[in-house]
Amino acid sequence: MSAPPPIIEVHQLQAWYGARQVLKDIDFQVQRGEIRVIMGGSGSGKSTLLRHLIGLQRPPAGSVRVLGVDLARASVGELLGLRKKMGVSFQGGALITSMTVGDNVALPLRELTRLDENTIRIMSRLKLEVVNLGGFQDLMPAQLSGGMVKRAALARAIVMDPELLFFDEPSAGLDPVVSAELDELILKLRSALRMTIVVVTHELESALKIADTISVLDQGQILVTDSVLGVQQCADQRVQDLFHRRPRSIEMDVDAYMKRLTDERA
Repeated sequence: MSAPPPIIEVHQLQAWYGARQVLKDIDFQVQRGEIRVIMGGSGSGKSTLLRHLIGLQRPPAGSVRVLGVDLARASVGELLGLRKKMGVSFQGGALITSMTVGDNVALPLRELTRLDENTIRIMSRLKLEVVNLGGFQDLMPAQLSGGMVKRAALARAIVMDPELLFFDEPSAGLDPVVSAELDELILKLRSALRMTIVVVTHELESALKIADTISVLDQGQILVTDSVLGVQQCADQRVQDLFHRRPRSIEMDVDAYMKRLTDERA
């Protein structure tokens, strides 16, 4: 019996901001049921890659297929259908501050389904229970701690039982204990809901704990994609610098800097 197709397929993806190329020939696949961690330092291209994977930016070159949908050619209707099958938990939570926690979690159901209000209320409260926020549905986002905001955002991302979950920097700004609790929650979600999870992070400890496979980005390129052990044993110096938190030497080309400064003022 043939293996199921990858849930995400990226081929020769390139992207630019103006004249600056930020993604360079990105190639990788994510298999169904996998937890894939995308790692890299600041400015490595992680966030830009994520925006392409969730369809916020269309590929200017190369291709991105998610759940069989070619994001470069997808119609508005196809993108809407795709978004019903995936959830996104953004870095800062992105909760709507004028709405209660329960209403935030229920929002995708109200916007994308025709379920009656009683069913929506039950489903949103069930998902709050899953992330250990049962009973908090009537609070406002400002009344939550940082870790609770992350969990509420996660409840909203999974309220429609997506096949695919994207998680952007889940541990950012959290203390070590709360970060560890969130890592455990991610693992339980994969086990209980059988979803595929893509996590973008620079937190090494979290990545080593939750990942089945890690892709390491640097300056818009994937240096390695492998198991946790395989990435740890990778001989590439840039990968080892990231894993051992070694600073890189910074070289400044004074002539190039002066030329760039002169060109900008011209």
